[in-house]
Amino acid sequence: MTLLAAGSVALAAAGDRLVAEPPARYHPVAWLGRALGPLDRPWRHPRLAGVATALFVPLLAAGGVAAAVALGIRIDPLVGAAVAGLVLFVSTSRRMLVDEARAVVAASEADLASARERLRSLAGRDAATLSAGEVRSAAAESAAENLSDGLVAPLLGFAALAPLSLPAAAGAAAWIKAVNTLDSTFGYRSVPMGWAPARLDDAVMFLPARASAVLLAVAAGCPGALRRARSLARRPASPNAGWPMATLAVALDVRLTKPGAYDIPAGDALPTPADAMRGVAVVSRAGWLAFGVATAAGVVGPC
Repeated sequence: MTLLAAGSVALAAAGDRLVAEPPARYHPVAWLGRALGPLDRPWRHPRLAGVATALFVPLLAAGGVAAAVALGIRIDPLVGAAVAGLVLFVSTSRRMLVDEARAVVAASEADLASARERLRSLAGRDAATLSAGEVRSAAAESAAENLSDGLVAPLLGFAALAPLSLPAAAGAAAWIKAVNTLDSTFGYRSVPMGWAPARLDDAVMFLPARASAVLLAVAAGCPGALRRARSLARRPASPNAGWPMATLAVALDVRLTKPGAYDIPAGDALPTPADAMRGVAVVSRAGWLAFGVATAAGVVGPC
């Protein structure tokens, strides 16, 4: 079973490299996001509604995926591995994240208005008054944080359960992706039911955020960055997002900032275009390392 799991990870990595992501109209995560829309309503007991949503929506996603992989295995183990690989492919994102970050950085030098507009695909902040350096900072921060949310977390869940059960591993990746999607949809102070999805996402992302920091330090060839990043990681309000962002800032020797929210002064200046491009390259390499580690976990896991 472990070799099949390794094959599933390899299939997901190949899909990321060759396709990036399916079009939105065919993407199951986009379907989930649209399906959640009607839940954003004035509930009589919004916290209770949020708790119920946080409990049942990820379980439904995980159960459906696990059942599909189990059915595939009953047909043929290779079919089950292919289904699990497709699940992991749609649950993770590396190439699209890297491509978007590079596009924002390139535009920040040539067309600042375009860069501000394109930044919306990466970061949920008002970019209308951001300077070119602040736009590049946002792109680097978002690339580092989304490495954790969009790639390392689902891979970690998959790798943790793959030695035990391929359906359970695929279900874990889908569960984590659903939790993250709930947080992206409802996890805001302005959304009354968002408390439970946000707190669940904080708990789920604790290990992936720190694992992402390790991967970024290794990818940058700067393992000592983790030591300095430890104190800087507490600058953002999030208990997790600061770890990959601070590690990347230290590796690049730059200052990353979100005006009015936090400042990560690992260096004196905001990233130049060259700094930001180097940061995106580090995130890309860290993503490939994550795929490699997950594949190796499948190969060497217990039979």
